[in-house]
Amino acid sequence: MARRAIPKDDSGIPDKPYFKIGEAARLCGVKPYVLRYWETEFKSLRPQKTRSQQRLYRRRDVELLLKIRHLLYDKRYTIEGARTRLRDQGHDEGPVPVPPPVVAPTGVSAETVRKIKQGLADLIRICAE
Repeated sequence: MARRAIPKDDSGIPDKPYFKIGEAARLCGVKPYVLRYWETEFKSLRPQKTRSQQRLYRRRDVELLLKIRHLLYDKRYTIEGARTRLRDQGHDEGPVPVPPPVVAPTGVSAETVRKIKQGLADLIRICAE
């Protein structure tokens, strides 16, 4: 059975509301892991996720991905330079906030941590049965 062609607009992006990560990567000419990395570097790039955590890129996300690709690959900008350029173009850019490091509460003994780890291992074993 032949696949039905999806109409494209002047930008070459198919006329549909959402794109899976593989489709978005193909349109941008990069691998999916590159898009996942760009999400960590560009604050305005936040695709929606399904209940199963599958990324769904909207049309405007794909347009932004194409801009990022152009800046990084064609114009040879650094990540920081591309961020600045996008900010100048009105995108909400800035450094991606780094979460604070996880610090163990003070006063927790190594023995307590060992018991917690053992309890978690037991739970995993029970769930796997």
